[in-house]
Amino acid sequence: MRRICIYLAMLFCFSCKSKTTILVPVARSMDLKRGEIVSCGPQDGEMFGSVSFSASVPEKLRSDFNIGIALLHSFEYDEAEKMFAKVIDQSPHCSMAYWGVAMSNFHPLWVPPTASELQKGEKAIEVARSIDRKTKRESDYIEALAKFYEHADRLDHLSRVSNFEKAMERVYLSYPDDKDAAIFYALVLAAGANPADKTYSHQRKAFAILNPLFQQQPLHPGVAHYIIHNCDFPGIAELALPAAKKYASIAPASAHAQHMPSHIFIRLGLWDESIQSNLVSGSSAKCYAEQAKIKGHWDEELHAMDYLVYAYLQKGRDDLAKGQLDYLQTITQVSPVNFKVAYAFAAIPARYVLERKKWKEAASLQMHPANFPWEKFPWQEAIIHFTRLLGFVHTSNLNKTITELEVLKLLHGKLAGVKEKSAEAAQVAIQIKASEGWIEFKWGNKDSALQSMGLAARIEDEMEKHPVTPGEVIPARELLAEMLLEMDKPALALEAFERVLKTHVNRFNTLYGAAIAAQKLRNNEKATGYFTKLLAMSDPKNSKRIELQQARSFLAR
Repeated sequence: MRRICIYLAMLFCFSCKSKTTILVPVARSMDLKRGEIVSCGPQDGEMFGSVSFSASVPEKLRSDFNIGIALLHSFEYDEAEKMFAKVIDQSPHCSMAYWGVAMSNFHPLWVPPTASELQKGEKAIEVARSIDRKTKRESDYIEALAKFYEHADRLDHLSRVSNFEKAMERVYLSYPDDKDAAIFYALVLAAGANPADKTYSHQRKAFAILNPLFQQQPLHPGVAHYIIHNCDFPGIAELALPAAKKYASIAPASAHAQHMPSHIFIRLGLWDESIQSNLVSGSSAKCYAEQAKIKGHWDEELHAMDYLVYAYLQKGRDDLAKGQLDYLQTITQVSPVNFKVAYAFAAIPARYVLERKKWKEAASLQMHPANFPWEKFPWQEAIIHFTRLLGFVHTSNLNKTITELEVLKLLHGKLAGVKEKSAEAAQVAIQIKASEGWIEFKWGNKDSALQSMGLAARIEDEMEKHPVTPGEVIPARELLAEMLLEMDKPALALEAFERVLKTHVNRFNTLYGAAIAAQKLRNNEKATGYFTKLLAMSDPKNSKRIELQQARSFLAR
């Protein structure tokens, strides 16, 4: 009997060593990101927030594993993968480290994973499943995430996100005391939310889960971050203001954490707070690019610049917006080349001319950089053509207007029918209807113009803005309101402007338009209110906008 026990013990040890020997080359074949994490924040204290994730991780590696989890929560995916790779290299049988790798390649609220990221995540799940040394809870986490990677060859991204959401809900319900399950479930609720659901049922459910946790764990990066994402909508943004004010200090070494609060600040028309948030984020992103030896600029820097320019323009600080635009024109290389970069390259110059109504400049807008792969980003390219079209419309060059309209239709055709691009296709469709409306208006067909422009506004009302943007380059209903003003229909124009203000709080041109419409109606009370608010939320001492001069003149009378 004693001999049998010794044999079984030896067999067990051999089996463990054999499996570890097998896992080492498997881990190396996955081409994991490795190296020291890049940090541009303070070097003492918690750089990425306070996280304590319960998992079967060797004691000496527990801190590294938790840093990886914290990085995940701030969407620092490359750095998170490095930490999980470090755990795998020293403890190849740690199943949750492979789960961490798969989570690092999922990035639910950004673009879908590339083919290589899908392959890496799928392989990581496969290895995690094969490891025996894991708890039932850990196995449930792994199986839930596996639902996202399964059948990638025949299921689209959104369907697989939905499968992951349902599986993660089961984990959340199975472990009611597991705060980490609750936090990750809230993340997947945001990823799986229906953009057409104006009740925000998923987001409200997530907030109800996260808000008590925010009181209990005020330094947890995921809790604050996911509250912001789930409340980044009109009518519920104010719920996230405490988290927005806190998140940047929770994870000071994350450029994304510095930027993310501005989503809520912009929703609430808090321009100064948004400016400060994105100045810090941009600086952090520059540091990251330098430390990580990125060729050119990091995409997070351009993302922050777009939000920064938008906020500057709402303050009437055209000079500061122009400084960012001039800086953008010097940038020719960004890494990675993705939808955020394409959007910033298109939206920043478009905003600068459209917000200031510089129609000649709009008509002559050029695509920068010229060597950028614009053919991969039809929606972003459409922003440039839409801006030029509005420029040609307002300078009465209708022949070139028609040419730009045809380009918009071609770009829409590239997006239509692609499920993952449906939101982008809808954005271009709105631009097409708005363009047709203004063309009809310039041709004198007022009824047709209002019909097309009204349809564009209604479609946009039913949608949410794309998460990458601080706001449309110009809201469709604001364009409708301005058309109504030009048609001398101030009552309808005022109604349209006021509807825009419900979803675009403290927007400069909307406040001004509402004041002008009220003035035309001789409604001095409303005109006074809107002009007063315009001066209060802008920077009249440092702005040369004629609209502010008119506001002061009216109020002086």
